[in-house]
Parts: sequence; structure tokens; C-alpha cells
Amino acid sequence: MKNNSINLQIVPKQHKAIIIVIIIMENNKRLFLKTDDNRIINEKCIRWVKKMNDCLEVCIKTTGCIGGDDTIKICKCNNLDSYNKLNKYFE
Repeated sequence: MKNNSINLQIVPKQHKAIIIVIIIMENNKRLFLKTDDNRIINEKCIRWVKKMNDCLEVCIKTTGCIGGDDTIKICKCNNLDSYNKLNKYFE
């Protein structure tokens, strides 16, 4: 892992999580996806994905999801990279 020059001890608490996610993504360990509601989810937490035209419904609940109420949306027009990363499994 390359040496990152950010000293997390001087970074305000509310920004540490954001910086850590950026560092992980910069190290080519792209384990995270951005959702339409600007959340970052870990790929390893995905239970299932349902394709709905140009959007994907993603379930990350360990107990499963029912319908669209408790799923997360990733749409092609909003998050092209995240959409393409998951959509490749539907091709």
C-alpha cells in the first residue's frame, strides 16, 4: 500500500470517514459504490440486485429487502461508474 500523506489525527472527526474512503478508492481497491442518494455502500454487503430499465435496485439488508421501499437505487444517469460496475453482470 502506498504511503498517504494525510495525518488523520488533525482531521476533524466528521471528515475522517470521507478521507478514508477516498484513500481506499485511490489505492485501486474499489470496494465501494455511490448510490443515487449520495450514500457509499460496500460491494461486499450487497445481497441482491434487480435491473429496472436504466436503474438498478440494490438490497444491502442482511435480512433481505421487500420491494422498492427498502432498496437502494443506482441509476445510469446519476452514477454511471457504479451502474456500469453492477450492470456488467446482466450482460
